Amino acid sequence: MADPFRFRVNQHGPAGSPVREAFTPAEPKPGWVRLELKAMALNRLDLWTTEGIPGFPLPLPLTPGCDGAGVIAAVGEGTVLPPGVEVGGSAMIAPGLSCGVCSACLRGDDMLCPSYGVLGHVCDGTAATHVLVPAANLLPIPGNWDFEQAAAFPLVFLTAWEMLVHKAALRPGETVLVWGGGSGVGSAAIQLVRALGGSAIAVVGSEAKAMKCWDLGAEHVLVREDLKALAAKVRELTGKRGVDVVFEHTGAVTWGTSMAVCARGGRIVTCGATTGPETPFNLQALFAKQLQVRGSYMGRREHLWTLLSLLKRNPTNPPFRPVLDRVFDLAEYPEAQRHLEAGQGFGKVVCRVS
Repeated sequence: MADPFRFRVNQHGPAGSPVREAFTPAEPKPGWVRLELKAMALNRLDLWTTEGIPGFPLPLPLTPGCDGAGVIAAVGEGTVLPPGVEVGGSAMIAPGLSCGVCSACLRGDDMLCPSYGVLGHVCDGTAATHVLVPAANLLPIPGNWDFEQAAAFPLVFLTAWEMLVHKAALRPGETVLVWGGGSGVGSAAIQLVRALGGSAIAVVGSEAKAMKCWDLGAEHVLVREDLKALAAKVRELTGKRGVDVVFEHTGAVTWGTSMAVCARGGRIVTCGATTGPETPFNLQALFAKQLQVRGSYMGRREHLWTLLSLLKRNPTNPPFRPVLDRVFDLAEYPEAQRHLEAGQGFGKVVCRVS
C-alpha cells in the first residue's frame, strides 16, 4: 500500500472537489478500532458532505465516505470485537454512529439516538486508506465476497430493509413501486421486495437500466418520461388499484405521482430528497385514500446481522447481493464523485485501495 492518504472537504464545493492529503493514522481509543481499508463505496451522502446542506453545518475539515471494508489493523485498549471478526482479519463497516447508552440505543433503535450520525458526515469517513470506527460497527464479510462487494453492502441494504420491513411492513403478495431502480438503494430494494415475497415495479431513466432491473427480479420496469403517463401505466399494471407501497427517495419531482399511484390504505416510505426537499402535499388525498407516510433514515444496526444470517442460509444462491456499477482506484475518488453525481451508472460506485 502507498503511504497513508485521505480526501478532505476543507470547504464546501462541487462534486469532485475534495483534496487529497497525506496523514498519519491515529491510534484507536478504547472501544474503537483502526481499519486498513481495502475498498470504500460512495453514497449520495458523500456528495452532500462535499457540497454542504443548508441549515446543517458540518464539522469541516472532514473526510467523506460512510461505507468501507478492510483489515483490522489495531484495536483500542480493552476493546471487545463482535463475533466473527478478529485483529488482522477482514470486516465491513456499519455506517451509523450512536451513543450506545441512551434509551433508544438500549431498546435497539440506535438510529433514533439523539447523537446519531453517519460516518463521513459527522466524523472522518472512509475516503482514506485508514479509518477509525467503533468496534460495535464491525461486521464479518461473507466468505465468498470480495472487499468491493462488502464495501457496497451496508448502507443501502440497511436503508432498504428498514424501509420495507419496519416502516412499510411489506407483506407477501404486495406490490411496491421503486423509484430510481438503478441507484444503490433502489437496486437493493428490488431484490429485497422479491426476497420478501412482493413484486416490484421499478422506475429507471433508460432502457439499459431497465434490462438490469429485470435481471434483479423486478416484475415490471418503467422508463421514466412523462409522469402522468407513468402514473397511468402503474394503474394499468395494478388493475387500476395502485401499489401497496411506494419506495421513495427522489423527492419533490416525484412526490405528487407517488401519492397518485398509491392504493387506498397504501404506504409511502421516503429516505431521500435528491430532487429537492419541498413539495406540495395534498391533505385531501392523504385522508381520503387513508395513506400512511413514513420517513426513514438509515436503520437499526441489528438489521445488518439479520441480512447476513439470510445470506448464510443459501451462500451458493443468495437472495440478494450488492450491485457494483464501476470500480475506481481510491486515488480517483474525486472522479468517482463526479461519476456518481452524473447518475448514469447502475448500482454502487466503489473505490479500491491499491
